[in-house]
Amino acid sequence: MDLIAKERDRLLQRAARLLGLCGTAAGLLSISVPGVLPLTSYLLCLPFVIVLIGSHIMVGRTASLWWPVVGIASGSVVLVVARFAYDTPSPSLAAALAPLAGAGLASFAFVLTSSVVRLALLGFGAASGTLIVQRVGADPGTISAVATAVLLGWAIACFLSYWLTASVPRAARRIYSIGKAHRAERQASETEAQRRQSARLLHDTVLATLTLFAHSGVGVAPAALQQQAADDARLLRQLRLGATPTPQSSGTYNLEPVEETVLGTTLESVKQRFGRMGLEVSWHGTGQVLLPSDVLDAFLLSLAECLENVRRHSGVTEAHVTITDDATTVRAMVTDAGVGFNLAGIDEDKLGFKESVVGRLREVGGNARLFSSPGAGTTVVLEVPK
Repeated sequence: MDLIAKERDRLLQRAARLLGLCGTAAGLLSISVPGVLPLTSYLLCLPFVIVLIGSHIMVGRTASLWWPVVGIASGSVVLVVARFAYDTPSPSLAAALAPLAGAGLASFAFVLTSSVVRLALLGFGAASGTLIVQRVGADPGTISAVATAVLLGWAIACFLSYWLTASVPRAARRIYSIGKAHRAERQASETEAQRRQSARLLHDTVLATLTLFAHSGVGVAPAALQQQAADDARLLRQLRLGATPTPQSSGTYNLEPVEETVLGTTLESVKQRFGRMGLEVSWHGTGQVLLPSDVLDAFLLSLAECLENVRRHSGVTEAHVTITDDATTVRAMVTDAGVGFNLAGIDEDKLGFKESVVGRLREVGGNARLFSSPGAGTTVVLEVPK
């Protein structure tokens, strides 16, 4: 939204510059017609017209208030000089000054609606321009059409400035809502596609193996049946950790090695799995750690259980996981800024923590520690040996 607001301000500045330069150029051409303005008055106005043109150029480049001040002041000087050029009203001179007062000066209204000080300057410019043109072209006590046109020019500029200011954020909010709906639809499509792929994967492998077992492995060597069952077990472990094995051919999938696995190769799958369920997981630290398969399995399943507790109980949609290691130990610290709870007031068994996390880690020589208090979030530290 900040970027959109800046672009909106640039649009207003450029609109002010374009309208201002066009109005000033039209006004300069009008008063340059011979006989409209005495030569002395015309030469006196030229430097101030040049300053006005420079002010319009600078307004298109910067949001400083000083350039509208300089522009309105120089334009007002031009109108005042023209006002005292004749002793009697001159409708032709008033008509020549109308583009300058009703567009050249009124264009500053695009950048003068955002604060009280700017609004005061806007009011001064509109009032002075309209009144001076009125005095140039008509007798006191009457309202000239030219003065009305000048006032209408200021009103139109103010309306366009307000319309642009209000419409751009509204359009940005609509674009954001459309993008949000698109992301939700895409996420649902990806989840459905992954579900179908997992179903096909199970059909091609695990269910085929179970069918062989149901028929007592008739026609299949015991060694081949044992190898197929071992491959299926590894496949199920990857699916449980959130991975998506890639099919190589019918019934054959790319499986990770059993001996040791780089921790980082499976952290991303856990992150993606919880991202699909609405929990944004931010990873910190290193994932380039080799762990034995059984230790990695216990470590990641315990980590996944902690993230599931965050998703279900914390009341927030974001968690942070920091991975560190030393010569003997790999640690994961899972933190959230959720509602927290009183450790003394809740049975540990009811947290799904004792067996799913602590028990699983202790089986591989690891440990887990839990820290929490009401309103202060929760932190879990997981440790496993290398």
